[in-house]
Amino acid sequence: MTRLLLALLLLLPLPATAAEWNHYTNVRFGYGIDVPPGFVPQGEADNGDGKVFRTPTATLTVFGGNVTAADFESEVVQRQRDAEQDKWAITYQVSTPQKASWSGKRGARILYARMIALCAGTQFGSFALDYSSADRQTFDAVVDRLVASLRPAGGSC
Repeated sequence: MTRLLLALLLLLPLPATAAEWNHYTNVRFGYGIDVPPGFVPQGEADNGDGKVFRTPTATLTVFGGNVTAADFESEVVQRQRDAEQDKWAITYQVSTPQKASWSGKRGARILYARMIALCAGTQFGSFALDYSSADRQTFDAVVDRLVASLRPAGGSC
């Protein structure tokens, strides 16, 4: 009887929240990312480099660009410096020639940023998630999925 009940429970549909992640693809720079449920799109940037998604307590900025520094890794360093100039205290960072992540704190806010190299390191795709430190436990799993889903999406180099 227990096995039958368990089998029936497994056949029930998942809650709607499990399926509410959407996917955003940026054609201009050729990257894509999954967007969490509850994040409302604010419209594509005028130059087509990305999109901002918001909830009442968090902002997800997804964007791509051309590497203007000497190489991808130098671009990452410059982006981290920009965050520090915006008063983010960088508390974690890791990078390779193909990807980088960093996070920081500013008051009661947390920033998590991720960049991936595109087009042999001449372009990048990225996201920055800004959220309340009170929501950290909730957003840990969100960050994990964002990191895993930020991928090249067949852009033209």
